[in-house]
Amino acid sequence: MVPSVRLSPATRSLFDEPLAIAVQGLGPRQQVTLRTARCPALPGGSFSGLEPMGLLWALQPQKPFRRLVKRDVQTPFLLQLEVFEGHGEPPGRILAQVQHERAFLRDGVRRVPVREGRIWAMLFLPPGEYQLWPSYPFPGIIDIHGYTGGLFEHRASLLANHGFVTLALAYFTYEDLPQEPTELHLEYFEEAVNYMLQHPQVKGPGVGLLGYSKGADLSLSMATFLKNITAIASLNGPVANTVIPLCYKDKTIPPLPIDEQQVKVIDSNILDFSKAFTDPFQAPGNQSLMPLGKAEAQLLFIVGQDDHVIKSEYHATEACKYLRAQGKENFQILSYPGTVHCIDPPFFPLYPIGKHLFPHKWAIWGGELGAYSKAQVHAWPQIQDFFNKYLNDN
Repeated sequence: MVPSVRLSPATRSLFDEPLAIAVQGLGPRQQVTLRTARCPALPGGSFSGLEPMGLLWALQPQKPFRRLVKRDVQTPFLLQLEVFEGHGEPPGRILAQVQHERAFLRDGVRRVPVREGRIWAMLFLPPGEYQLWPSYPFPGIIDIHGYTGGLFEHRASLLANHGFVTLALAYFTYEDLPQEPTELHLEYFEEAVNYMLQHPQVKGPGVGLLGYSKGADLSLSMATFLKNITAIASLNGPVANTVIPLCYKDKTIPPLPIDEQQVKVIDSNILDFSKAFTDPFQAPGNQSLMPLGKAEAQLLFIVGQDDHVIKSEYHATEACKYLRAQGKENFQILSYPGTVHCIDPPFFPLYPIGKHLFPHKWAIWGGELGAYSKAQVHAWPQIQDFFNKYLNDN
C-alpha cells in the first residue's frame, strides 16, 4: 500500500475541535516521522505517549517567546502534515503529505464590525434562528481581553459557533481609542452592555462576561457597579483593580500597587513578577479590592496554579471565602495544575514567556506543556456550560 494520511474531519475543522490523524499504508514496525511545520512528534519531539492532538498543542515558535494568535478569524490556519521515512534530522524522503484547514467560523456565523457610540468591537452572530438552536434569541457574552490593547477575536468567534452572540470588545490601542490611557471609565463598558441588551438576537435580561487577566478584573468591576450582568467567567484574573485607575461616575478606584523589590530576575532578559502585586487581602481598607459582595452575578473563577503574572488561585480562593462570609454562594472555582497565565481555547500552544506591563520586559508566565493542554480541553466546555446554564435560565 502507498502511505497516506487520513484525517477526520477530512479537509476542514473548527480550531477548538479535535482532529483525528492516522497514517495508513505503513509496514510492520516501520519507522517514520510525522511532522507539522517544524515540530517532530516522535522521540526528540515535545511529548511522549499517546497524544492525539499533540502535533498541534506542542507546536513551538520559530522565534523565541512568540505566541500563536489569529488576527484574521475570517481565514483558517492551513495545516501541512508530512510523513517522512525514518527518524532524525535532516528527515528522510517524504512518504505522504496532506493539507487541512483549522477554521474559526462555522458556516453561517456572521462577523459584524461595531462602532456604536464610543465602543469599538466585533460582533459574532451564530448561524440560523430557532430552526437550528433551541435558545433563540441567543445568550449574549462580552469578551474582554487583557491589558495588551487592540482587538482579539479568536475566543469570541469560537463561542459564536456554539450558539452565543459574542462581542469582542476593544478598550484601548484600537482605532480612535486612546493608545496609552491614563485611566479607564466604566461607562465605556456600560455602553457595551446596553448595546448587547438592545440587540434583537440577544436574549435578556442580562449578559455574560468572559474576562481574561485585566479583562477579568474589569468584568468583576462591571458586576459590582453595573446592572444586567448575569454571569462572569474570570480567566486568571485578580479581584482587585490593576494597572490603571478605573473611574465610574464620581468614584475612582486606584490600581493595586506593585512592589518592585519582589520582582525576581531569572536572567538578564527574563523576570518573574509572580510576587510583585501587593496582597489586597492583607491591607485593611485597600481601595483597589472589589466589593464583590455587591455583585449579584454568578461567578466562575478559572485559575492556573502555575500563573506567574498574578496569584490568580489565591485571589479566587480568598474572594470566595469573603463571599461565603457574606452569606453568598454565587461562585465556583476551576483550578488547574501546571497551567499558565494565558488560558486560551483548546489546542493553542503553550505561551510560557511573554511581555509584562512593568516595565515592558519579558517575564515568566508559567505553565507545563501537557498539563496546560489538558486544562484547555477541560475548561472550554465548562465555560460554555456555565453560560448556557445561567444565561438561558432567565
